Amino acid sequence: MIIDVRRQLALKNYTGGFSFRYNCPQDLVLLPAAAICGEVEVSGSYEIYEDDSVGVKLNLSYLIKGECSYCLEAAQKKIEYSADVLFVIGDDGENYSYDGLTIDLTTAVNDTVLFSQPQILLCKPDCKGIEIK
Repeated sequence: MIIDVRRQLALKNYTGGFSFRYNCPQDLVLLPAAAICGEVEVSGSYEIYEDDSVGVKLNLSYLIKGECSYCLEAAQKKIEYSADVLFVIGDDGENYSYDGLTIDLTTAVNDTVLFSQPQILLCKPDCKGIEIK
C-alpha cells in the first residue's frame, strides 16, 4: 500500500493507478455483531501535483456481515465506496501527510473503511423489526 512518489517523479510518471487486497483490522467495524468478510478490495489512482502534493482517488469494495439491526436475523451488505484524499508534505492539520518520498495508504484506507460503513445493517430493505406475537 505504498506509492513511491520519488520514483514516479524520476520516471516522469505524474499519474498512475493501483489495485490491491487488504486485510482490514476487524476493530474498524462499527456495527455491533458485524464483521468484514474477507479482504477489502482497494483500487484507485493518484496524481502528483507541481507542489508535490498528491491527490489520491480510493475505491473500496467489501462485504460486511452480521445481525440485522432491527430483527437480529443474519444480514449482509456489499459496500462500494469512493473517496478523494490529498497527501501533502508535512502536517497542515487538514490533509494526510507524507515525507515527500513515499506515501503509505494504510491510514487513508482505514479511514475510508470507517466512513463507508452503514449506520445500520438490514436483512432486507423493508425489515419491520422483531415481530411480537
